[in-house]
Amino acid sequence: MWMDAVDLRDFYSSALGGVARRMIRRRIREMWPDCKGSTILGLGYTTPYLGLFKSDAGRTLAFMPSSQGVLHWPNENRSLTTLVDEADLPLPDLSVDRVLIVHAVECSEQLRSLLREVWRVLNGCGKVLIVVPNRTGIWARMERTPFGMGRPYSPRQINGLLRDTMFTPLHSEPALFVPPSKSRMIMGSALAWEKIGYRFFPGLAGVYLVEATKQIYAANPQRIVKSKRKTMIALPSRESWHTRQNHQRNTEKP
Repeated sequence: MWMDAVDLRDFYSSALGGVARRMIRRRIREMWPDCKGSTILGLGYTTPYLGLFKSDAGRTLAFMPSSQGVLHWPNENRSLTTLVDEADLPLPDLSVDRVLIVHAVECSEQLRSLLREVWRVLNGCGKVLIVVPNRTGIWARMERTPFGMGRPYSPRQINGLLRDTMFTPLHSEPALFVPPSKSRMIMGSALAWEKIGYRFFPGLAGVYLVEATKQIYAANPQRIVKSKRKTMIALPSRESWHTRQNHQRNTEKP
């Protein structure tokens, strides 16, 4: 079930949402440090994170599924957001270098179709980065945040899903270790939570960030090699043929 874009905007406008955004943005930038000149597509509710790439990306797009709704972004310029059918993205084949997916995989009702569309629009050397709630994390159990909505995943589950939809997982990173509390003291120490959790308790992360590339199988035609061996057909000798004929005549006599 998709979470409404207005509710997502309100969450990220809150103090807790701001903390979540900073912790996840930090990890995204570590995984994608250089996107200069790239065409980057954000799918789902990615506007809190796409700002990372505005200065160096060649082109940035934000696609929001129709069931989620759409909001204007960025505020100061013409909108780069588009309302789309998750199973039919309005882009040509091989037209995108990077795809960032947030608040989509856990909510999609046509998940495999969505990922097949991502595969189609991603170029041969392109990469996809998916942010999904961690099923063993605290955030997945708190429905008052977007990370408690939809289906959470373990690293094994998301990697299996990617392989089933013709992607090759490259690596994953945990993020968002601070508890989903509105306590100012806890939110103020979010970076300390992040460092300690990343080092000692990766299984308690609120989300996993999984990077993958598309699988492309090239045809490998079989060469037909002519055998140098001659085919020999054994025929009976002339003498043995006459011997059998005489034997048959003798047995037919009364």
